[in-house]
Amino acid sequence: MTSSHRSRSVEGAAHSAADHPALEWLARAGFIMSGVVHLLIGWIAIRIAVGSGGQEASNSGALAQIASAPGGQFLLWAGAVAFVALGLWQVVEAILGAEETSDRVKAAAKAVVYVVLGITTARFASGGSSSDSQSASDTTAGLLGSGAGKVALVVAGLVVIGVGGYHVYKGATKKFVEDLKRTGGGNVGRAMIVAGQSGYIAKGAALVILGGLIIAAVVTADPEKAGGLDAALRTVGEQPFGQVLLIATGVGIALYGIYSFGRARYARM
Repeated sequence: MTSSHRSRSVEGAAHSAADHPALEWLARAGFIMSGVVHLLIGWIAIRIAVGSGGQEASNSGALAQIASAPGGQFLLWAGAVAFVALGLWQVVEAILGAEETSDRVKAAAKAVVYVVLGITTARFASGGSSSDSQSASDTTAGLLGSGAGKVALVVAGLVVIGVGGYHVYKGATKKFVEDLKRTGGGNVGRAMIVAGQSGYIAKGAALVILGGLIIAAVVTADPEKAGGLDAALRTVGEQPFGQVLLIATGVGIALYGIYSFGRARYARM
């Protein structure tokens, strides 16, 4: 089979997936599950700020909290399917929907994130567990053993800082509204715009700190510094007026969860 035939075959499969209403429905459910996870991360961050939070303020902490709730395993299995569907939808977007190369790259990166999150959610649903903080620290420790690994960590840190900065920019300029108005299926209320603006800025700030911690781990040769989102949020809490800052960040991340619910309804699919 020639490369052109393979390309047409891939595009044909993508078109078939895009035209299937079940995939769209499940992908929208993925945004809802993302909203639930962000709400819980925000709530855990607030609990840490007031001194009563013992869980990780991360995806794994949020999933563990869902798993411990009545009916939690059912919700996690549904969420796992929804996350994978959202990842597949991003693959379709990378192949067909995006016109610019940069948009295709972003869609492909999101696809990887959602599929991995789906796999992690399925692990919790089946009774397993994991720690984002421990995984990040272990990965960092392994890479710190070589020069190439250190370079990779610095690059990764800079990428995370760039992603965080873009989140802040997207929130501050309300550029995210474009993602909500593409469908034409209703008007987006001011409350949803405020939630998105606050959420993007808060999440972006946390990601910038996370990227800085990854680079700090290389500089200090201390893999524990690169402890994922939980470490970034706890770093916020350690700053002057840290309790207030961490509560504000937790509220912002929770508002990003509410924005995700709106995206489930309004996003172009």
